[in-house]
Amino acid sequence: MAVKFSRETYLYWYELMQLIRQFELAAEEKYKMDGKIRGFFHAYVGQEAIAGGCLTATRPEDLFITAYRDHGLAIAKGVSVNSCMAELYGKATGCAKGKGGSMHFFGKEVNFYGGHGIVGAQIGTGAGLAFAEQYRGTDNVVLCFFGDGAARQGMLHETFNLAMLWKLPVIFICENNNYAMGTSIERTSNVVDIYKLADAYEMPADTIDGMTPEAVHEGISRAVNRAREKGGPTLIEIKTYRYKGHSISDPQKYRTKEEVDEYKSRDPLTNVLHTILENQLATQEEIDTINKRVEEMVTGSVQFAEESPWPDDNEVLKDVYMDQHYPFIVD
Repeated sequence: MAVKFSRETYLYWYELMQLIRQFELAAEEKYKMDGKIRGFFHAYVGQEAIAGGCLTATRPEDLFITAYRDHGLAIAKGVSVNSCMAELYGKATGCAKGKGGSMHFFGKEVNFYGGHGIVGAQIGTGAGLAFAEQYRGTDNVVLCFFGDGAARQGMLHETFNLAMLWKLPVIFICENNNYAMGTSIERTSNVVDIYKLADAYEMPADTIDGMTPEAVHEGISRAVNRAREKGGPTLIEIKTYRYKGHSISDPQKYRTKEEVDEYKSRDPLTNVLHTILENQLATQEEIDTINKRVEEMVTGSVQFAEESPWPDDNEVLKDVYMDQHYPFIVD
């Protein structure tokens, strides 16, 4: 079968998606078997094609902001796997200095603005980031990710209204994995096609297959180009699926094994590998080299996290408030 993208793009997708997958599986093992990781943990396994397609459709200067299922997007944006694993361990070398944990990854230096634990809160913040870019006169865009559960929050509607009114350069991306925690989308709203929520604001919208990076890349590219050309925001519903539970402790009684297996038969990582090998874009030896490199990175991240120091006690109150005088505020 003919391919639309270059060998380099497919190999990039495969390595990134494999890195995210293996990072999550290693972290899950350290959580369940070793008890080295505690607290909340929301895995991105199954949704890796979204990260891959979004990265090739954007520039490093573009900003990403998401909810608490943030590991995959953080790694994709360039937050190092070492600092991500250290953050899960609660170590001082973590991307949030060990104080954020799984739900609050952060990497300002690579334009990754979180990891947010409050459902839907990042939607308003994402529009705020877009307003800042518009105000500065850049042509950077913001990709603001949220889940299908957050689509029912009032924050979404208030933000959509202003984003369209001001034509902000923001792409609202709903990663619709069918369940808000354990509640199916059919039980939360009469509108089950989330992209249709944009109609009330005359916002451009699209729905795309989140199980292939090709479809994600194409859909995101259209929206990004519109935003760069001052065409304002877009709502994109990406239909995807998480193979793991909502969080690490989720017994998943709300869905059947057959349903999970059906989605696993469309595994994005397996499909990309199949495309690469079928079209002779790489040899098995080259794939083995990538797999070995990923394994070494993930193993190294675990070692880095385990050898890193705990935060000092004097860090407790740091990074909580910003003490800055604004000249336009009258004392």
